[in-house]
Amino acid sequence: MLGSLILYTGAVVCVIGLALTVRPMPRIGIPNRLGALVLVGAGVVLVVVALLLPAPESRVVRAQSRLDEFVPRWQFAEFHTIHVNAPATQVYDAMRHVKADEIFLFKTLTWIRRGGRRQSESILNAGDREPLIDVALHNGFVSLAEEPPRELLVGTIVVAPPGARGGGAPTAQSFQGQLGPGFAVAAMNFTITPDGAEASTVSTETRVFATSPDARRRFATYWRVIYPGSAIIRRMWLRAIRKRATASLTH
Repeated sequence: MLGSLILYTGAVVCVIGLALTVRPMPRIGIPNRLGALVLVGAGVVLVVVALLLPAPESRVVRAQSRLDEFVPRWQFAEFHTIHVNAPATQVYDAMRHVKADEIFLFKTLTWIRRGGRRQSESILNAGDREPLIDVALHNGFVSLAEEPPRELLVGTIVVAPPGARGGGAPTAQSFQGQLGPGFAVAAMNFTITPDGAEASTVSTETRVFATSPDARRRFATYWRVIYPGSAIIRRMWLRAIRKRATASLTH
């Protein structure tokens, strides 16, 4: 998150600096084009610093979820949670059946993420015919655990060395130390925790583990660029789950 913050701050500073080269503004301390170019340079420095920041490794002390079992070590992660006024079984069913068009901004952000390019159906180009979880499982993700109404865990390979076998075909073994250097695996779960008889807390966590420094650096650049959009998608995904789970309660 810190890397993304520095990266986008630097990008904004660059854009402002470039705009001021066209029209300097003495009243804000940029009296000429030289001052604007200095601002552009500061922005570039921030972007470079963001891309070069190290990604420290974290690990669980004691496994408490299936995600902990499959990805006990990671360098990149995000976590989001929401409260839902519905029982766990109902929430789990909603989570399992949410479609892409139910998630606010999902299609817009994934369109941006794939650069507006057309491509076959995938998690970045999901249709509305089947639940988003199923779209993922049919297109590059593997089911690692499904324990209704408590936890669902899926994973995929996000970095693979050129020419590596199995780079696009993850298995459960991919998440249990069976990959060599140059890979990075990502796993995402949804967990539902009962909060009384008629309410639940839903959380989603994503972890990425790179098996070598090179893979870590390669993924760090990508992660810091896409993190803000990824965080928005996951928050909106949780809201879509809440809306679907509670729909019957509002009629």
